[in-house]
Amino acid sequence: MAKRLYILLLLATFSLSAMCQSRRERPFWRQEWAVENGDSIAVIHITPVRKYARKPDMRRYARLVRAVKRVYPIAEEAKVLMATMEEELLALPNKKQQKLYIKGIEKRLIREYTPVLKKMTIYDGRVLLKLIDRQTDDTAFEIIKEFRGRVEAGLWQALAKMFGNNLKTDYNPAKDDQLLEQIVVLYEKGLL
Repeated sequence: MAKRLYILLLLATFSLSAMCQSRRERPFWRQEWAVENGDSIAVIHITPVRKYARKPDMRRYARLVRAVKRVYPIAEEAKVLMATMEEELLALPNKKQQKLYIKGIEKRLIREYTPVLKKMTIYDGRVLLKLIDRQTDDTAFEIIKEFRGRVEAGLWQALAKMFGNNLKTDYNPAKDDQLLEQIVVLYEKGLL
């Protein structure tokens, strides 16, 4: 009986150690080690905890976190795509080839992102516009104007205004978008 108990205890210990090794890093703190004067010192980085007095504020924050998680990868892809498009456009010799290249990219984007964008809410779209401005340093209006022209940018702006959005909205992390910036930084560090 004691032998069986010992084997059972040993198996439980091994399974617990395996579970602890496979467990992800805790989302609210991260531990590193620093060496000072030959001593190893644990350095623990603790994520600030948000506390709200009212439930609607907490729900608003959670909604923003969900939106960032959904649209941040799209904004990152937009940043990479913009950089490659600008390099390719500079390499093309004339305006006609540049327009054909832009039309091809536009068709590919429509085919690839239409199902994703149809599932997004208007709120997700607003957050996406802010994050694209953050990643590319250009508003969506400026991007459309650069690649498709002033008239088409004006048409898209009018359509956005009908649905309560604004393509000319700037990303301002110092004032209006402080909370969004904090969430994005936490997301980039893998803490969300």
